[in-house]
Amino acid sequence: MSELYSITEKIISNGKGILAADESTGTMTKRLDAVNVPSTPENRLLFRETLFSSESMNDCIGGVILYDETIKQIASNKKTIPELISSSGAVPGIKVDTGAKVLANSKNEKITEGLDGLRDRLKIYYKLGARFTKWRGVYIISNKYPSKLAVHSNAHALARYAALVQESGMVPIVEPEVLMDGDHNSEDCFKKTSEVLKKCYEELILNKVDLKGTILKPNMILPGVDCKEKIECKKVAELTLKCLEESVPSEVPGVAFLSGGQTEKEAVENLNEINILNKSSFIITYSYGRALQQSALKFWSKNIKNVSGTQNTFNHRAKMCSLAARGKWTEEIENKH
Repeated sequence: MSELYSITEKIISNGKGILAADESTGTMTKRLDAVNVPSTPENRLLFRETLFSSESMNDCIGGVILYDETIKQIASNKKTIPELISSSGAVPGIKVDTGAKVLANSKNEKITEGLDGLRDRLKIYYKLGARFTKWRGVYIISNKYPSKLAVHSNAHALARYAALVQESGMVPIVEPEVLMDGDHNSEDCFKKTSEVLKKCYEELILNKVDLKGTILKPNMILPGVDCKEKIECKKVAELTLKCLEESVPSEVPGVAFLSGGQTEKEAVENLNEINILNKSSFIITYSYGRALQQSALKFWSKNIKNVSGTQNTFNHRAKMCSLAARGKWTEEIENKH
């Protein structure tokens, strides 16, 4: 287990966070279509390789979550993608769930699948160079959701996944995401997220998962996108920290937030405020997808051969996230770019 502890530390310490580049081919195609770039395996690789070989990989990125297609690709310098990521000092990771499907007997909710055959897939990914993994459970909020069925089913799946991952010598990221969809307020989000997290840890402990060799990837406590509540960073930070302190065992070494529908700037501002107020034992950092990549993707789409310009855009975002992970981000530094 000591090896798992050191991998965990390497991924999230010293202001480093996680680049979530694990979009499925379908999701990546939507992102590329939106910026008028053909979604070919070559173009998907080119964009990702541009980010993975950027300067900020050394200072700001501790781990990269990959998709099945990407972990098997070869970079232009003939290194495998995991080798390219490792050469910058970051740890290669892999998304191992097979997606959220309709939950039987609760048709508006989802259960994440992928446990069948997971033990064998993990052995393959380990050989390919992955040293951590990700599994995402999703929950919706309304007056009757998430149901006990969804809360229990997803917690059980996350725990079984995490146990198999540790058995294979990798660190599991546990990602229970309470979605921002809906008109719920921040107090509702607080209550439902607390319920989800408590159940997850009950199941993780039952499945004998060593919590010190895991990373939690939760949502921040925010009102739903259709809610009229205007919430300040400070309240987001206070509610989020209260939720973590009351629901997450102190053995968990670190929390890497997902950006989940926030803009790049909101994701940085809220993370920064959380770190300013953080008095807990948790290292608190980021595991961002769009909030790290969106500006770089827009820039890249204008000229996919402009590698250095795309990297400069990505480096700025990564630096802002890294500052926020230490509570040192300011509006002034943000606007210097």
